[in-house]
Order: sequence, then structure tokens, then C-alpha cells
Amino acid sequence: MCTSVIYQAGDSYFGRNLDLEVSLGQQVVITPRDMVLNFRELPTLEHHYAIIGMAIVRDNYPLYFDGINEKGVGIAGLNFDGPAHYFPVQEGKKNIASFELVPYILAQASSVAEAKELLTNANIANINFSEKMHAAPLHWIVADKTGASITVESTTAGLNVYDNPVGVLTNNPQFPDQLVNLSNYQSVSPADPQNTLAPDTTLPVYSRGFGSRFLPGGMDSESRFVKAAFAKMHAPVGNNEVENITNYFHILQSVEQQKGLDEVGPNTYEYTIYSDGSNLSKGIFYYRTYDNNQINAVDMHKENLASTTLITYPINDQQKIEYQN
Repeated sequence: MCTSVIYQAGDSYFGRNLDLEVSLGQQVVITPRDMVLNFRELPTLEHHYAIIGMAIVRDNYPLYFDGINEKGVGIAGLNFDGPAHYFPVQEGKKNIASFELVPYILAQASSVAEAKELLTNANIANINFSEKMHAAPLHWIVADKTGASITVESTTAGLNVYDNPVGVLTNNPQFPDQLVNLSNYQSVSPADPQNTLAPDTTLPVYSRGFGSRFLPGGMDSESRFVKAAFAKMHAPVGNNEVENITNYFHILQSVEQQKGLDEVGPNTYEYTIYSDGSNLSKGIFYYRTYDNNQINAVDMHKENLASTTLITYPINDQQKIEYQN
């Protein structure tokens, strides 16, 4: 289970929480412009936009969970078990394996509009990366530095590309149903509510934050969708980069999953393994992990983006405590 958000504060910030019960050996991976990208059913790309994001590398291929490109486009794949449906390879279609969609979009799109164009006549093909690594059931959020975003879902009805007016994505149900559910919380507010029940009667308000009393607080994906949308829509704009990325991580932290609260098997719990956020204009990739609250950063533009080999950074997962005495 995961949560992804696009947040505008002068620049736009895009990233996600990755919630699983086990770490997969992810690292920060930069795919430079001249590294050859091979696709199973599509033409090879020998030159493309540079990409940075969180991935695992297998057979020198970056399997991105999420990432951004040098043009300010970001994409994240989130669990969509149940509704997700991939199809056999179809003649006359752009057949894209699910594990290829992140590099396919980021290698070529400089905006959400261009990402939509790339998805025209596309088919998310039921192709496994290998015998041991089967296609994960996913849907995707794509965003750009203007703040525009779309949701991409492949179901039994086919490939659906939805405009995403809230800039948030979690997991099930299908995206249109998430928006319908969001309408149940239209009256939630950071301010105290108006007394429309008995307007001529003075009723005591026994707590601060009373306007948000009916926000859902569960770990489930519908609850996280609502909570993340509320936190994002009311997040302040900072005065500088540090304040803005700090605000961004606080948005993600509002739906963080702590160990011990979401049991997915006997004595096995899902938790937020990492959170990341990128400045889509500057190409800086920020992240923090469950075990390390410090915000770490990798600036893609400080690397040789014209090279032909992957550039990787191991995750900094050791907690740092600054002692003041």
C-alpha cells in the first residue's frame, strides 16, 4: 500500500510513501541520457531524458518504483491488486510491460500532456520481468512541474487515463471511486465548523481542530486518500527550498504507516519503508526512511547525465541523532 502526492509551493514537489512489509533492496538510481533502454515490444531508445528515482537494479535494468526526469515529469507506481488487469500483447498497439512504464514515460515526456500522447493506443502487456519476478499489479500517477497530474489504470475495461484534480493517489478502489468517496468529506476544514445544527444555540467546542473531527484515520487506502488530500490542500507554502521540502514530507507523514499497526500476515506488518519527494524544476531527489528521519538528497544535475551507465547511491538508512550536550 502506498501514497503519492504532487504539492505546489512555487516549485512543484512530487514523490511517495512506499508501504510494504519487507524492504526490496532499493537504492537511488540515475539513468543517464545515453544509457540504452531496451523494451520488450517497443523500439530501443539510445538517447533520452535523464531519470532519477528509487529503484532496484536487475540485469543492469532499473526497475523504478518512482522517479522524475530532467524535464520536470514524475511518475510513481502504486499497488492496485484486484482491479489491475494486464492484457496479452496486441498487434497494432504500443505494448508496454508494467515494469517498463516508468522509464517509458520519463525517457520521452516533458509534460503530462506528452505523457498522455505516449499512452495513446497503448496496452499494458502481461509480461513478467523474469521467471522469478512477476508483473506487479499497479496503477500510476504522472505529474509535471506545472502541477498537472493524471492517473493511469489498466483494468478489464482497458487502459484508462484520468485527469487527477487532487494530485493524490493511493491504492484501491479505482480512481473515479476514490473521487466519489472524497465528496463525503467536503465539509472537513482546518477551521472550527459553523453551528448549522442549532444556529440560535451557543454550543461548546471542547477541542481545537474540531473542523477535522470527521477525517478518517485508518491505514486503508480510502482513508489515506482523504487524509493526504486534506493535508496537501492545506499545506503552507514555505519561504525557501528547505521549508518547502520539509512541508512536503509532513504531508506524506500524515499518512505514514508505523510498524505494528497494519498486520498483513502472522506477526508480519506493513510499514512505510521510505518516503521520497523531488523538486521537479531543480531535479533534486530527496528521501527519508523508516529508520532514518534525516532528509537525504541527490542532485541529478551534479552527475554526468551524458554517460552510458547507471549511477547508483545506496540508501542512507542509519538514524542520525544530533546531540546538543
